[in-house]
Amino acid sequence: MQRVTRASVTVDGEVVGSIDRPGLVALVGVTPGDGTAQVELVARKIAELRILRDERSAVEVGAPVLVVSQFTLYADTRKGRRPTWNAAAPGPVAEPLVEAVVAALRERGLEVATGVFGADMAVELVNDGPVTILLESSPAAV
Repeated sequence: MQRVTRASVTVDGEVVGSIDRPGLVALVGVTPGDGTAQVELVARKIAELRILRDERSAVEVGAPVLVVSQFTLYADTRKGRRPTWNAAAPGPVAEPLVEAVVAALRERGLEVATGVFGADMAVELVNDGPVTILLESSPAAV
């Protein structure tokens, strides 16, 4: 998750999602064991974590969130020069969970823009701070 002043996602030369004021970009990766419990934990943290200016949360100030699916977050680079993606969930598992994160954020009253699942996306953002936070979905981590 990154605190940003603005961000956008472009697919095939067309902007498909953007936020034009300070908010958050959430790069969301899914593993095969993830489910509704992880969706709720991550959505709650995205909405309520006090990482915006003046230690405020997105839900407190009505900050927008741009959600981008990103399986590469689970790249395994421990061996060789070519990453493996074994820890990332396949599309049919991951896509509904990413959509569930978006829905959970919207249920919290947040404005949410998105990329296009599985597309080759160009993500542009201006990191504010810079502030970048890694959120894990295991109950002990969040």
